[in-house]
Amino acid sequence: MSLTNVWVATQGDGLVRADQIAGIDAHQTPALSGKPARWLLDVVLMSSVGSGSREGWTVSVVHRTLIQSADDPQDAPSALARLLAQLDRVSAAGVITVSRAAAATTDGPDELTAGSAPVRFRFVPFTDPAPGHPTDAEYL
Repeated sequence: MSLTNVWVATQGDGLVRADQIAGIDAHQTPALSGKPARWLLDVVLMSSVGSGSREGWTVSVVHRTLIQSADDPQDAPSALARLLAQLDRVSAAGVITVSRAAAATTDGPDELTAGSAPVRFRFVPFTDPAPGHPTDAEYL
């Protein structure tokens, strides 16, 4: 994937560059002492993280949560994969945000939306600089 100019907003970690995504995962957390189970929609990054103890060293993949919900995200992983593939074909540049919604829509020529209840992905392209606005490195 060559999505070096597309970023995905995570729930609490800021933005993840889309070309660093190696997988998309939806799973349910266990219910804990009075708190209900939640569904998490995560992206799996290409990098790994390690930690150690007296018993040995453990290496695992890095997950970043895009959204959590009480409802099963259904086909949200495949909807996100499809959106990333569409953006890759057109050399897009912008940010994908994730929210809860009931249906998929198209918001206009500058925005691409894909969704499945209860998750909605929205791509918002970066805006072009205003006419006459310098774009040289020293002005950015």
